[in-house]
Amino acid sequence: MPTSAPARSTALDRPTPAGRAVLGVLAFAGVAATLVQTSIVPLLPALPRLTHASPTQVGWLVTVTLLAGAVATPLLGRAGDQFGRRRMMLLSLALLTLGSVACALTSDITLLVAARAVQGAGAGVIPLAISLLRARLPAERVGSGVALMSSTVGIGAALGLPLAALLVQRFDWHWMFWATSAVAAAALAGVARVVPEDRPSAARGVRFDWLGAIGLSTALTALLLALSQGAAWGWTSAGVLGSAGAAVLVSALWSRRQLRTEQPLVDLRLTTARSVLLPHLAALLAGFSFYANSLVTVQLVQEPRSTGFGLGLSVAEAGLCLLPTGLVMVVFAPVSARFSRARGPKATVALGSAVITLGYLLRIADSRALWAVLLGAAVVSVGTALVYSALPLLVMAAVPAADTAAANGINVLMRTIGQALCSAAVAQALSGGTLRGYQTAFALAGAVALVACAGSALLPGRTGATGALPGQTVVPAKEGQA
Repeated sequence: MPTSAPARSTALDRPTPAGRAVLGVLAFAGVAATLVQTSIVPLLPALPRLTHASPTQVGWLVTVTLLAGAVATPLLGRAGDQFGRRRMMLLSLALLTLGSVACALTSDITLLVAARAVQGAGAGVIPLAISLLRARLPAERVGSGVALMSSTVGIGAALGLPLAALLVQRFDWHWMFWATSAVAAAALAGVARVVPEDRPSAARGVRFDWLGAIGLSTALTALLLALSQGAAWGWTSAGVLGSAGAAVLVSALWSRRQLRTEQPLVDLRLTTARSVLLPHLAALLAGFSFYANSLVTVQLVQEPRSTGFGLGLSVAEAGLCLLPTGLVMVVFAPVSARFSRARGPKATVALGSAVITLGYLLRIADSRALWAVLLGAAVVSVGTALVYSALPLLVMAAVPAADTAAANGINVLMRTIGQALCSAAVAQALSGGTLRGYQTAFALAGAVALVACAGSALLPGRTGATGALPGQTVVPAKEGQA
C-alpha cells in the first residue's frame, strides 16, 4: 500500500496567492517556450526573399530547432535532477531569450539558423516545470498542476501562429522576433523572481556524464536528421540512410556504455522497465496523433477554393483557426486532472486517445466547411489535453523523485520523435495536394491514436479512484531539498 507523510511546507502547499503565482509563472514559461518555437511558421514562405536564401536553407530554421530541442530536453532534465531544476529552467529561458534577440538582430540566414538552434533549449522548460511541481506540490495537487503545464503546449502553438502572422503583416518581420524576445525575457524574470530555489541534496559528489551527453546528442541528431529530411533528400538517399545507420550504431555504443557507467546520463535499466517504457511509447504515439491536427489544419484551410475543398484563408486567418484548440486545452486541463484523480491516469490516456480518434473521424467526414474543421480540431485538442496531462503522472509514479526531470525529459523527447515521424508521414500524404491526401493524413493520425487507446490497457496502474499519484510514495523533503 502506498504510504504518505507530510512534506515540508512550501508556498505551493495550499492555494495561497504565492502558490498561485508560482503556478502561473511556470505555466507562462511553458507558453512562452512553445510560442517562440512555433511563431516562425507564418514567416517561412517570405524568408527566402527576405534573407536572399534558398527554401532549403530556410527550412533549416525549423529543423535545427527541432534537433536542438530534442537534444536539450533530456540533457537539461538530467542536469536539473542533479544540480537544480530551477537553475536549469533559468538557463533554458536565458538561451531562449538570447536566441530570440539574435534572430531579431540579423537577416543573415546562417546566423538565423544558429540563433534558432539556441532557441531550441527552450524545449526543456515544460519537463523541468513538471518536475518542480512534483517537488513542491502536495500529492493531491500534482495532477492539476501537471495538467496546466501540459496544456501550455497547445496554448503556445495556438497563440504563436496568429500573433506572429499579424505582426509580420503589419510591421517589419524582425519585430516578430523582438516580440518573442520580450515574452521569453518576461518568463525568465518571472521564474527568477517567483519560483523558489531547489538544491537537490544528491548533487554533492554527483558527476555529470558528459560523454554520455555527447553520445546521446549525436544519436538523436542523426535520427531526427533522417526523419526530418527524408522527404527532401529521398528516403533511399545516401544522406538519409547514412544518418539512420549512424543513429543505430551510435545508439548501440551509447547504450552499452550507459549500462556500464556508475553514474549514467540515462538509467537504461529504469527507462526500459515496463512501468516507464510503456508511458514513453504512449508519448511517441500521442506526439504523432497530436501534431497532425495543427500541421494539417493550417495547410488545409489555406488551400485555394478552386481545389473544391480549400477555404482560401490567409496565413493570419489560418492561424486564428488554431485559437479554439488552445482554449479547449485550457478548459479541459482541470477536467483531465479530476478524471485522473478519480479513475487514474491510465484511464485518462485511454479516454483521451479515443477522443482523438473521434476527432479525426469528424475531420475525415467533413473538411470542406469551416465549422466542421474547427469542430474536428477542437475535439482532437480535447483528447490531447487528456493524454498529455496524464502521461507525466504515469512517469512520475514509476520513477524516484530524484529522477523526475530526466524521466519527463525522455517522455517529452519521445513526443518530439513522434512529431518528427508525423511530419514526414504528413508531407508524404499531402504531396499530391488532393482532398484524399488530407483524409489520408487524418486517417493515419486517427489510426495511431486508436493504437494508443488499445495499448493503454498495457499501461501500469489500474483504473479506479486514486487520491494521489498511482503508486507514489511521498517522502518528507529534507531541509534545503526541493
